[in-house]
Amino acid sequence: MRGGTRRATAVALVLGLGSVLVLAGSSSTGSAVEPDARASASAPAYSETKTLQRVVTKADGSQQEFPAYTVTVTADQTTDLRGRQRIRIAWKGAQPSGGRASNPFGESGLAQEYPVVIMQCRGVDDPRAGEEQLRPETCWTASFAQRSQITRSDGEAAWRHDLDADETAKGRVSGLDPLPGADVCPTADIAGYSTRLTPFVAASGRVFPACQADQMPPEAAVGAAFPAAELAAFTDLDGRGEVQFEVRSDVENESLGCNHETACSIVVIPIVGLSCDQPSSPPTASDNACRRTGRFVPGSGNFASEGVDQAVSPTVWWSASQWRNRFTIPITFGLPPDACDILDPRAPTGFYGTELLAQAALQWSPAYCLRKDRFKFQHNQMSDEAGFTLMENGGGAAALVSSEQTRVGTDPVGYAPTAVTGFAIGYVVDKPDNAGELSTLRITPRLVAKLLTQSYLGSDLGRGHPGMADNPLSIMQDPEFVRLNPGLSRINQEVGATLLSLSNQSDVIRQLTDWVTHDPAARKFIAGEPDQWGMVVNPNYEGLALPAAEIPLLDDFVPETGNTCRQENPAVYFNQIAAPVTTLRRISEALLDAHPNVQTRCELDADTGLYKVGRIGRQSYGSRFMLGLVSLGDVERYGLKAAALQAAPGKFVVPSESSLAAAVSLMEPGEQTLPFTLDQAAVRTSSKAYPGTMVVYTAARMQNLDPADAAKVAQFIRVATSEGQRPGPGNGQLPAGYLPLRRTGVTAGLYAAAQDVATAVGTQTPPASTLPDPVQPTTGPGTSPEVPTTVPDAPAVEEPPVAEEPTEAPAPVEEDTAPVAMPATTAISSRTAGLLLPLLFLGGLLGSLAVAGTRFLVRPPRQG
Repeated sequence: MRGGTRRATAVALVLGLGSVLVLAGSSSTGSAVEPDARASASAPAYSETKTLQRVVTKADGSQQEFPAYTVTVTADQTTDLRGRQRIRIAWKGAQPSGGRASNPFGESGLAQEYPVVIMQCRGVDDPRAGEEQLRPETCWTASFAQRSQITRSDGEAAWRHDLDADETAKGRVSGLDPLPGADVCPTADIAGYSTRLTPFVAASGRVFPACQADQMPPEAAVGAAFPAAELAAFTDLDGRGEVQFEVRSDVENESLGCNHETACSIVVIPIVGLSCDQPSSPPTASDNACRRTGRFVPGSGNFASEGVDQAVSPTVWWSASQWRNRFTIPITFGLPPDACDILDPRAPTGFYGTELLAQAALQWSPAYCLRKDRFKFQHNQMSDEAGFTLMENGGGAAALVSSEQTRVGTDPVGYAPTAVTGFAIGYVVDKPDNAGELSTLRITPRLVAKLLTQSYLGSDLGRGHPGMADNPLSIMQDPEFVRLNPGLSRINQEVGATLLSLSNQSDVIRQLTDWVTHDPAARKFIAGEPDQWGMVVNPNYEGLALPAAEIPLLDDFVPETGNTCRQENPAVYFNQIAAPVTTLRRISEALLDAHPNVQTRCELDADTGLYKVGRIGRQSYGSRFMLGLVSLGDVERYGLKAAALQAAPGKFVVPSESSLAAAVSLMEPGEQTLPFTLDQAAVRTSSKAYPGTMVVYTAARMQNLDPADAAKVAQFIRVATSEGQRPGPGNGQLPAGYLPLRRTGVTAGLYAAAQDVATAVGTQTPPASTLPDPVQPTTGPGTSPEVPTTVPDAPAVEEPPVAEEPTEAPAPVEEDTAPVAMPATTAISSRTAGLLLPLLFLGGLLGSLAVAGTRFLVRPPRQG
């Protein structure tokens, strides 16, 4: 019998929603906030405390108890999650780890001692759950080595003496009964060796034996679409650790099968070592293996992947004595992106435009389609300009844009402020010597100018470029970047020569380049003046006109090389490095996977015997470096890191509720029903305003719009600016990455403007000031028929409740006070159903994109 204190468990379960991220920090090279220093200002979504202790039985039957560890595990989000969303999991009080792996994910994390295993599982810890009961067989791993032990010698079979296991689990072969035949698992049953199979049971009910790679689910295949998310995390010498854990829905992992209808959990297992039963006399090799306590001292590394003691490693997480130490975090998923298409047969009403609203639209859409007194709202993502053109031409009820667009038609257009958000320069950068991810990155406008103008050489292939042969190979070797971000690796990578950006027009690019051109140093660099270290602009970009809605690919340098592959595939080298993409989401996913879009991989295709050019591979954990332009909604949903952008000279600001609000306070209202403007010159006088702040507007015609569409647009504006501004992860709520619009406070002007436009659109009665000057009517042959001076009455528009106001005014932000950031957030997919008109419009763009694409492979003519 065990002592009463052996498994004593103190459980403190706290459920809530979200957490507040606190940002702080400073530098001698310019003050900046700390984007990843998270401190909870409220209760975490999950918190539980347990006392964990290892026990081994001696030869005389008595028990030896190891020191107990009182471990607390917390998670910042657990409900209404989305596929690929990352949540913060932290722990304290755990046994310090030893033999730290260079990569903790998937199979790479097995060669460690006393780590914390974290994985996603289907099911919950509830005896009443039936088929939804949580068990090791429903937990996901990307390799069979993480769940099964195949053909092990006696000295590698420590699990056979697990004190908490039943007798069937202690046999030479266990885990599946009957054991698959030799045609399925040929090496599972070999005399004199032990095997333990922990099969994976898919959501469909199919059982994968997990005895070798071809007996695993398809999502576990080598080169799978997504890298492993499960990991064996390191606990520091203080017993603490934290990770950003990425959850997967059935969209990403159908075999695991987690969705809004299926109960799932995140399982956290602090490894304290196997508890062992009474040894035989004399003890066997497996008896001794069960009692081992580790080969590595706490805090040490195991970058050479040397052998570890199995009893204290993550390879036997599924054993009874380790499994019972688990912390189970129940999670729920939100409705899938196609929920409205499935649940609402009505034809959608398309709003076309900016991707900045994508994450909000994902949560807002069900609040419309699931109510019969509302319409079926659909956000169709495209450039601001294309969306506005569709709206003006009658192809869409409204456009979603972030600035005033060029009007072609005669109908007056109103711009209703709908969301405050923006863009970020996202990054994934590892510190040298496996010291973890970089938490603070500072970026100046001139650094962005260097990246956008293809002014870094990339590699030795770029040294032959005329006019800039002495430039740094990449940003990590640029003295300006090194001064701002000391202590990083300077080992060159081609991806360090670019900022992954958009290939099409976007208001995001215009705002980014507006920020760049308001910086004197950046302007001078683009104009051809070297920086103080002698770096010069790419001659093809000298004098580039900015701000602009797109960054053209102007370079024409094709390197001369003896490489046969490159000789057979001549290409514009710097365009291969830049390789812009069509959506911000693709950039976010590239950052998540640390998979640059650089197209410089040149190799022989064994099947065809031809050389081919393609995308380089994912970056290795510990040596990642990548920058990309992303939306704030994606930053928070995916848990990406956002660089601190320079505002006032020497002041760097990260996106946060405070810094967005500070930028809004600088905005100047336009003429009646027109957008507000953020003057980057004003941002340069502030140490608090975030330069990437942008407002998304619902733009619609205030005359000659179909009455039914007019009513829908007015309803959307009123719902979106009231109940749609209530923060939260649920349907109809405002996700993180957006500053709520309120009728009072800094956003009061935006809120009031939205209501005015909603009324004007709903009644089709524009303010007199927005109408063109009256023209004296004429009569006679060839004149236009008289235009009616009135419009039909629009259907009544429901006005939803106004969002609740804070009971207290927010505290003022002091000059040196760090802003408070927004909780983390995940991905969005817009549906293509009902997109005939926009597809027709976009069809015309494909030709130009195809022509633009040839610039990667064909030398463009130089401008004389």
